Amino acid sequence: MSGLQRLSKVASSTPRMARALPDMPMDGTVMVRLLRISAAGLSEFFEPVFRALGLSEHSFHVLCLLVADESGTASPSELSDMVGTSRGNMTRILEELEREGWVARSVAPRDARRHVIAITAAGRDKVRDTVPRIAEPIERAFSDLSSEEFALLEKLLRKLVISLDKGAGELRAVA
Repeated sequence: MSGLQRLSKVASSTPRMARALPDMPMDGTVMVRLLRISAAGLSEFFEPVFRALGLSEHSFHVLCLLVADESGTASPSELSDMVGTSRGNMTRILEELEREGWVARSVAPRDARRHVIAITAAGRDKVRDTVPRIAEPIERAFSDLSSEEFALLEKLLRKLVISLDKGAGELRAVA
């Protein structure tokens, strides 16, 4: 289904949902739906690009984070948090990256229960080879946004991330 079709479905179903669920805050509900549709659209947009490069979006993100780290290392839980995926999915991603020889896993020297993930020379090469091939699709994904709109979207998404943290904390306090 195209993005326009998805937006049409949101537009047509929202009034029906508002009538069926009058206590549901529709503005927030529509926003959640739009964010989820956007996330799905990004995944659908980039999946064939990364597949052609022998990567997934998450695995490329992991490699980029490791390259950007001064030590070239991180724990699986840190990577999971930074990539925004579950611990279980991160385990699968790291196993795949390790099989390819792009990362190495070792036991933390001071805590045998903890693993350390390190980027390898082959992993650094893979990132360097991939960046020029992913730059244009990234620019194309946001090409309908002016630089001002892009900056505003970034600002608002950052604000939403903080708002979600605050809201989650308040919900836990009530529960």
